[in-house]
Amino acid sequence: MSKLKRYFWPVVCGTLLSLLIIQQYPHWVGLPAKSIQPESIERISFANAVSKATPSVVNIYTATKVRDNQTQRRLPSERTELSLGSGIIMDAKGYIITNLHVINGADQILVMLFDGREALARVVGVDPDTDLAVLKIELNNLIPITLGDPNQARVGDVVLAIGNPYGFGHSVSQGIISATGRYNLKLTKYENYIQTDATINRGNSGGALTDTDGHLLGINSALFNPNSDSSDGIGLAIPADTATHIMQSIILNGRVVRGWMGVEVEQLRPSDLKALNLNQGLLITGLSKEGPASQAGLKEEDVITHINGRLINDARAAINRIALTTPGQGVDIEYIRDGIAYHTEIIVGTRPATDN
Repeated sequence: MSKLKRYFWPVVCGTLLSLLIIQQYPHWVGLPAKSIQPESIERISFANAVSKATPSVVNIYTATKVRDNQTQRRLPSERTELSLGSGIIMDAKGYIITNLHVINGADQILVMLFDGREALARVVGVDPDTDLAVLKIELNNLIPITLGDPNQARVGDVVLAIGNPYGFGHSVSQGIISATGRYNLKLTKYENYIQTDATINRGNSGGALTDTDGHLLGINSALFNPNSDSSDGIGLAIPADTATHIMQSIILNGRVVRGWMGVEVEQLRPSDLKALNLNQGLLITGLSKEGPASQAGLKEEDVITHINGRLINDARAAINRIALTTPGQGVDIEYIRDGIAYHTEIIVGTRPATDN
């Protein structure tokens, strides 16, 4: 009896373990595997994001009268050129943001909503330095887009491009963020593009680049393909916070008012940084005599290391950051002079119209 007790529980446990293994891994013993039920497969879909953002994206159609010059054989004539693009409802009052090149020179701008409604738009203001324009339509029950934070966007994040390619109407493409902070492309004066491989074609300009929650990250503005007008996997979008700032400035002031410190800077070479025992910084190479930086005591050859506590090593990014600062607002500047660290507050001025 004692021997039976000794072997009873090990046999029971072994049998139960064998049954569990056969149930979970039938192919180990030559049994057919259980079929995977379709309902057990998690479906990957961006339908919720698209349904949230699409009502805020509009199709834009423009008409421009073009006058042909008189020739020896015929009198001057006039014809109408049609063009198309996209836009984004930013405010329930009817403010729409798009690219300047979408509506530039147009005599008539027609906006078509996702629900089929149409309205003629008027131009509130434009900003050639970022290729942005603000329009206004008079319709009720508009759905403004929800803003995301492009500063939190990471390379590799999935994004959606929503717009009106080739006049097809509302269309969506999917890709990832390929890079952030792209500049020196010579497309506009102030460049800080989000790069994506989401398909962007003619007509997508002014449309939305959103995250997978349907929140706006950028305004699709250009594709980089020198030899064609079709997408080549390099699309460029203006960050949503930049576009919002431009729109609000235009609505409030009738033009874009940019911040200005009155400095010229250049990036230090690695050897210079090493000599100064710095990881990054910008060398001041020029100062406006009456500019805010000069008034705050900065001098040429000073090295700016931080703006409002944030490390900087990109001259264009620093200029853009100051340009987006409201004139009259103070910014904290940390800098190095003769090997000694200092900090000061600069009251940002208004960038002169002729200043670069």
